[in-house]
Amino acid sequence: MKDEELIAAAREAAANAYAPYSDYPVGAALRFADGAIVTGTNIENASYGLSLCAETLAVAKALAEGRRGGLEAVAVTGPAGKGGDAPITPCGRCRQVLNEIAQLGGTDPAVLCVGANEVMELRLSDLLPHGFGPAHLD
Repeated sequence: MKDEELIAAAREAAANAYAPYSDYPVGAALRFADGAIVTGTNIENASYGLSLCAETLAVAKALAEGRRGGLEAVAVTGPAGKGGDAPITPCGRCRQVLNEIAQLGGTDPAVLCVGANEVMELRLSDLLPHGFGPAHLD
């Protein structure tokens, strides 16, 4: 699957966002080595701290499906016309959650941060240098 298809999957997921408080729908798509794509979208809550980010939901779905490795790439999209149309990056919590599933498979996935007119590709290790994870518990 090409990056464009992964981005399209993230955009499709964002269409299902529940974001009545921020009006900022986010979509995430995870691509695994076997070609599987797992998506997530942000789910907000009136008690803001209980809200779930798109990346966190996608990782939870992947782990619930039994995926414990092979994460190759992540695409994250936000709404057009907000934030100056700049590429959206995962928040700190999501970087840590992505790091957990990446470390389970020993990967450093590409993270496609999608804006209205630009895609910024970074490695997860660039977004979360010196990340803490399962390897530290051995």
